[in-house]
Amino acid sequence: MTETTIDRVVPNAGAAGGVDIRIEDDATPIVRLIGRTLRDSARGGHALSALRRSAATAVIRSHDTPQAATIAFADGVVEVSSGVVIEPDAIITVDLNARFAPVGDPVGDQDLVTDVLAALMPPLPDWRAAAEHFWTVSRSVPAIPDMLIAVTEGPEGVEQAVFGEGETHYVIAGAPETLAGVFSGADDLFATLATGALGIQGTLSQLSVMTGASWKVRFDV
Repeated sequence: MTETTIDRVVPNAGAAGGVDIRIEDDATPIVRLIGRTLRDSARGGHALSALRRSAATAVIRSHDTPQAATIAFADGVVEVSSGVVIEPDAIITVDLNARFAPVGDPVGDQDLVTDVLAALMPPLPDWRAAAEHFWTVSRSVPAIPDMLIAVTEGPEGVEQAVFGEGETHYVIAGAPETLAGVFSGADDLFATLATGALGIQGTLSQLSVMTGASWKVRFDV
């Protein structure tokens, strides 16, 4: 197993739900993804007992890339750093494009494994609330369309939510859970599009811009 040291960790976005989630300076994508997900859990009051657990370290590995990160718990402070610490309490291999679904059998402290996976799998928000958050965050992305139109089919037929106003627009359509996953950052827009679960209406250049907006939300940058 590759052994690296943990880089300096700095506070990020303050405490949420009584838990202080921190990521390292110049964080890698996997660190940002884990940090944003843990903050979503804390803000939503999800898995707080897991996030507040006593001192323990868990390594998260990507199942199909070399990416790895370490989560260190210490009584309400959670630090996420790139790389692997020597002799962690647990090692969990996950699919980063499947909301941290475990791949294979985790190694080490199984109670810690249960807590970590619980904290990395917060419930999805309502698709409308997620779309509104996406729109708020993505407005700073250069060349973002003037309007975002989210379309889904609910119990009473087709529903849509429109954000912004102007001449240019972009349409994203899918099931409520699919939209909630993409707009909240739990799922990558381009990867979800590749599965056929998402429909879009717009130009190729707009797709590039919207993919960038998706990454901004997903990695909290």
